[in-house]
Amino acid sequence: MARVCEICGKKPSVGNNVSHAHNLTKRRWLPNLQTVRASINGHTKTVRVCTKCLKAGKIQKAG
Repeated sequence: MARVCEICGKKPSVGNNVSHAHNLTKRRWLPNLQTVRASINGHTKTVRVCTKCLKAGKIQKAG
């Protein structure tokens, strides 16, 4: 399963680790994804959502 938010499409971003000697090595920043049981079109479904979307209320949790 890809590390992508199913609501906003947020994906890992890439960049460099920079050492004191300025040696560059590739690294990734992963989005903070949470697995949530959500109510979508009246059905309960498990989705991977970033915490920014959860806080913004873009998804209705199934309760």
